[in-house]
Amino acid sequence: MEKWTFKNLIKNLILIYSNRDSLFSKKRIESSVAFIVAQGGMIWWFVEHNVAMTTTDLFVWSGIEFAIAGYVISQIQKEKGTATKATSEDEVLNS
Repeated sequence: MEKWTFKNLIKNLILIYSNRDSLFSKKRIESSVAFIVAQGGMIWWFVEHNVAMTTTDLFVWSGIEFAIAGYVISQIQKEKGTATKATSEDEVLNS
């Protein structure tokens, strides 16, 4: 097994955008970056406005947080379901 180094990490990240195989998923990396950016924006907004927030504002803010998290979890589960279905279909065809 190959030892992981910073060089290998960068190499596999670069391979995501090439036609060759990478150990990382392009879709998963892009959705993770989008999630981190969204969370950063939400946290920044909360820090800037928490003093003047009403209870309603807090409920709306937390609702948006849960909606973002729920969407990300839903997408991950959908990908897992598609991958599992494809694997089981391949097994049936190869039997």
